[in-house]
This record gives sequence, structure tokens and C-alpha cells, in this order.
Amino acid sequence: MSHLSGKAVVITGAGQGLGRAFAHHAASHGAAVVVNDVDGDLAREVAGEIRSLGGRAVANGHSVAEAGSAAGLIDQCVTEFGTLDGLVNNAGVNYRAEPWADDPVKMREVVEVNVLGTLFCGTAAAGVMCERGGGVIVNVGSGSMIGQRRAAAYSASKGAVASMTASWAVDLAGHGIRVNAVAPVAWTRMARNDPSVVQTPEHTPERVAPLVTYLLSDLSAGVTGQILRFRGDILCVLRQTAIKDPVLERDAWTVEDIADAVGGELREALEPPPAARWK
Repeated sequence: MSHLSGKAVVITGAGQGLGRAFAHHAASHGAAVVVNDVDGDLAREVAGEIRSLGGRAVANGHSVAEAGSAAGLIDQCVTEFGTLDGLVNNAGVNYRAEPWADDPVKMREVVEVNVLGTLFCGTAAAGVMCERGGGVIVNVGSGSMIGQRRAAAYSASKGAVASMTASWAVDLAGHGIRVNAVAPVAWTRMARNDPSVVQTPEHTPERVAPLVTYLLSDLSAGVTGQILRFRGDILCVLRQTAIKDPVLERDAWTVEDIADAVGGELREALEPPPAARWK
């Protein structure tokens, strides 16, 4: 069944890995796709593959980390296909380092691509979608948002993606726009280049793609503000940051009062160290 027939979507970072799989799967379900990748040759290659299979696709080789380029990417979809129904914010970079050895240049790149790129594309898409009365934004997050060793910049960037997902979902619901995030587990180039990642080549990007197509489709109508964790065989919902009970109230708090509360009534609410809950 073609779940995306008549829809036009933009997928960033779609030259390889997860983005490429998302683009192919969306196209196979009838979507017209703008294939974006900072490596323009890869973007053109994937767009050509989709067209050779009878689908509709065009390439875009600009960086989403530039606000003007991100806006131009959204405009290109409207110009080429007459509309914009979906955006998949997949473009991202990662690197590992001990906290004391973090590289300022690499940290900045992570934030510019993963955070600003998602913000720039999302806000540009929201403007178009508000005018047309609906649409879907799918952000690609990561389980690292809950804290991953040697990945502070990446974890911070994906925590930001989770926060913007929740914020946009609330702001855009009244305009008929759904905003969700996926936190995929897949054997990609990023995973292969990270020696700390468990070797799981069976978890291919293609196994994750149906989740994104589902979120882009009308089958997910009414689902918004969610983060879905998926690796092809396991599907679950990640909890957004929220206040936990009990909420204690005093007219005034001393240092000793706080120590007593944290060691007493709040003790059961304390979170375990990230390593203990990393999956």
C-alpha cells in the first residue's frame, strides 16, 4: 500500500545511511522526495536511484546549518512539487572524546548541524505548513539524549532535538501540524566509526525506515510530541523530561533542609546514573 501517495517530503542528510533508507522507503510509498545532503554527489545519486525505480525525487546539496540554505531547501520542495507535506530532520554529525579533550571546533560543528540545522529547517517548514494548514515534522534524535559516555556534545545536541520536538508539537498542533522524533538504533557509517558501539550489522537502516514512513503518513494522525525508540525489532516510547513526584513545598529552605529532602522524601525519585539505564 502506498501510504504517502500525493505527498511531498524533504529528507535531510539523505545521501547515505538512515537518511538514504528513509528517502527510498518514502518514495516507494508514493512520496515525492527532496533528497538533501551536504555531499551533493551523494544526494544526486540517491535521487537518481529513486527516479530509476519510478519515483519522483530531486537533489539538494546545501548545508542545513546555514539558515538561508535551510529555507531554500524548503522552498525547493514547494517549487518542484507544489507543496510540502513532511520534513525529516535527519542530518547530523557525531564524534567521541573524553570531557577534558573535547575539541571546540568539533563541538561547534555538532551544535550547528544537529541543533541549528534542525531548528532552521523546522522553522522554515513550519511557516509553509501553517499556510497550507497541515504537515508533519519528524526529528531524528538519539537515545544519547539521556547521557552517553564520551559524547557530551552529541548528547547535548540530541537533548535539544527532544526539547524542540516537544515545543513545536505544542505550538503547531492548532495548525494541524504533527511533530515527533525517532531515536533509531542502526548500523550506519557513524556507528561503524565508533569503536564503543556494539557490533550489530543486522540492524540496518532499512529496518528503521518504516517508522519514519508511518510518522509521515496519515496512519499516525493524532500522534504528536512523541519520541519513539526503534531498532527494527524493538519499539518503545522514550519519556520526555518532566517533573517527578513528590513535589515538596516549604516557606523557606535551608541547606540542611535540602539535604534532608534529597536524602529522604526525594530519594526514591532520584535517577540512576546514565550508564545504568543505557540501552
